Amino acid sequence: MPDITFSNDQYRNKTVYAVAGSHTETVLKIAKENKIPIEFDCQDGKCGTCLVKVVSLDKKGQRMGGPLTEKEITVLRELGKISKDEVSEMIVNDLPTSWRLACQMVVRDEDLLVEYNLD
Repeated sequence: MPDITFSNDQYRNKTVYAVAGSHTETVLKIAKENKIPIEFDCQDGKCGTCLVKVVSLDKKGQRMGGPLTEKEITVLRELGKISKDEVSEMIVNDLPTSWRLACQMVVRDEDLLVEYNLD
């Protein structure tokens, strides 16, 4: 079971245990269950309100959750967080991006630091 540490300047860091590999445990779902105040609106990967920055704390290498969804790629590009070239590189080389949408990112078996409600 991975540890996820949620971090925000206004709140004390909080580390929670998550169930990995369920394909339904998104960062947002875990945050809501643990009363961590990540902002969100649509919960469907369309609005970008739940933008988070994710860092792997695992020594196994950078995996940082399941692959980006098409919705997530579209919104992250619209927000200027990833470029078309970065998307291509991520797909070809199976590289993660630190910017994710909490409602779309499925947790894997890795320890993570999730920074939320970023300005």
